[in-house]
Amino acid sequence: MLKNINKTDLFYDYYTQWITVYKEGAIRKVTMDKYLLTKEWIRRLAPELKVCELTRITYQNLLNEYAKFHERQTTMDFHHQLKGAILDAVDEGLIERDPTRKAIIKGKQPRPKKQKYLNQFELHKLLSDLDLGTEINWDWFILLVAKTGMRFSEALAVTPQDFDFTKQSLSINKTWDYKGNNGFLPTKNTSSTRKIQIDWQLIVQFSTLVRDLPKEDPIFVSGKKYNSTANSVLARHCKKVGIPVISVHGLRHTHASLLLFAGVSIASVAQRLGHSSMTTTQKTYLHIIQELENKDVDLVMRSLSSLN
Repeated sequence: MLKNINKTDLFYDYYTQWITVYKEGAIRKVTMDKYLLTKEWIRRLAPELKVCELTRITYQNLLNEYAKFHERQTTMDFHHQLKGAILDAVDEGLIERDPTRKAIIKGKQPRPKKQKYLNQFELHKLLSDLDLGTEINWDWFILLVAKTGMRFSEALAVTPQDFDFTKQSLSINKTWDYKGNNGFLPTKNTSSTRKIQIDWQLIVQFSTLVRDLPKEDPIFVSGKKYNSTANSVLARHCKKVGIPVISVHGLRHTHASLLLFAGVSIASVAQRLGHSSMTTTQKTYLHIIQELENKDVDLVMRSLSSLN
């Protein structure tokens, strides 16, 4: 039951109620799970902390304790999920001043990052090793993700009727609830609902592959599907051909990276990936964009030096 929160109530109780009022039913389950996990960390790290005791020092101590177990980016996410609730508490007069102001974000040393994407030569080696027979399998799934840049849940949700074989396009308008009870779900955001062009070879392959399949049923779903299974299949191929092991999500990064290196605009890549804004694309692929900018500078200098 919802109840009025007082200054002397536990912050854990306030945050629990805040999630119920403002987040329940308004966000996707995967996002809600993150808020619930944040709530559990409050219970673990500050079970006796009262709302009125939230000062810059007590809040910083909470962040510091959390940072002992997590990397800086994860601590930043924790901070952002708490901040919304705390600012509402300030507005309601439960806390005198914003304790999140000037918070310092710390965290454990990041683990060495695995390579997130393949270059064009490595991708070619991977695709040449796929077993693309007449039956639907994970290898066909890998090919589709590599050539479209779809998210795992988006690719699982693809049905035969999503293909427009005449216009060589694929409609991405739903996801598959592989983490829950199966079934279709909306896309991650409105920008994720999109149509993308696909190459003629993929069109020919899939027009034959899905010809006799039910038009409205997901192509790749028969029983419960797991991301880990697809990643295992992909890892086996990577090891076999001697290239870096990446995840299925790494195929999405590979797709975007190859487009950027080929000179496709950031706006077009953002639209194809279903990003909510170009800012997301720029942040995700900053290293590639910087590398391309360096090449542009070299090209400009060569062009200028050739002028008499």
